[in-house]
Amino acid sequence: MIYNNTAVRRQDRLLPENEARELLASGEYGVLSVITGENIPYGIPISYAWDGENSVYLHSAPEGRKISALLTPANVSFCVVGKTKVIPEKFSTFYESIILTCRAVKGLSPEEKKKALMLLVDKYSPDHPEKGSRYADAAVKGTEIIRLDIIEWSGKKK
Repeated sequence: MIYNNTAVRRQDRLLPENEARELLASGEYGVLSVITGENIPYGIPISYAWDGENSVYLHSAPEGRKISALLTPANVSFCVVGKTKVIPEKFSTFYESIILTCRAVKGLSPEEKKKALMLLVDKYSPDHPEKGSRYADAAVKGTEIIRLDIIEWSGKKK
């Protein structure tokens, strides 16, 4: 996972890597961008969990437009936007965001799916670990989990 801000046009607005990591860990949702089989761009807002290393996990129904667009493996983009504040009198916005270039992988083992579901439980329902574990056990069979292996990422803020 390479943090690389060299392609960011506004070098004065770079998000330091430690802040980018915090945003990746705590972001409420991200937008997964794919290209469909019809060569049409498709962006999907989705909750996610980062494993703290090189992968982001997404949950999904086992079929649908998103799953159909994800050939295995597929190159995708994933964007997380953190805090924002519109500054009307300055015709501007304060913001922080990261963009990840990833390889999407589906068809994970039941063990990895359970691990991913528990990461989602820990992130979104941390006060309910036992109930979350039972939920994850029941969901493993009927849920598709997509692993995004992060190739490169960058971040900006203003």
